[in-house]
Amino acid sequence: MKVLVFDIWGDYGHFRKFYTTTSPLTFSFPPPSTIAGILGAIFGAGKDEYLKIFSPERFKKALKIVSPVKKVRMGINLINTKGNYWRPVKKKNHEPRTQIRTEFLKDPCFRIYVSHVDGKLFDRLEQNIKEHKSIYSVSLGLSELLADFRFKGIFDADQITDGQLAELFTPISTINLQKNEIEIEANKKYFKEKMPIRMNPDRVVEIYDDMIYEPDGKTIKAQVKTYYKLENGENITFF
Repeated sequence: MKVLVFDIWGDYGHFRKFYTTTSPLTFSFPPPSTIAGILGAIFGAGKDEYLKIFSPERFKKALKIVSPVKKVRMGINLINTKGNYWRPVKKKNHEPRTQIRTEFLKDPCFRIYVSHVDGKLFDRLEQNIKEHKSIYSVSLGLSELLADFRFKGIFDADQITDGQLAELFTPISTINLQKNEIEIEANKKYFKEKMPIRMNPDRVVEIYDDMIYEPDGKTIKAQVKTYYKLENGENITFF
């Protein structure tokens, strides 16, 4: 299997947790559907088609935390655009804008691993990333949070299903864990977040799962049902 690898980073990122409303919180790294959106922007797939082009049946994706996870909270002014409130002028009984306290990732950087069954699509994606070209603007969650990216390489990957303990460079889905076997190591932190793992083209989430990760980007030793060993020595688990 050929795996395309590239880094993506920005000043800020926000990947809203599905259970937050008035004070939006962010996931520590982008969910699979967001990764599909990033690839769609680079490839040139519109918002109504990227979930079909990068569907779970057609492509695999994994992610490595490169920069330690840091979170900050800031107030954002939201303007009321209903009822012809096109400018922030106060009217009787109506507030033209509301300040919402929002959580952001600070200086996020991730390494994305991608494989796709369509060879031509894979080659075009590789070419765009190599040439630092995207058809649409690439962002980290919100359109205002623009991102940069850099090509890292194309690597061969071998599938490993022996169920033995492995040092993994990517967050682990609990669905993939072999009898919940994780080796706890000193000087490492272990976090768990529930996030949408599979979303269909109608934007309906079909699968949620707990993702286990090390917030400083360190490896995790665990027994998993399936992982892939890249020729550069990295062991990854796809979402």
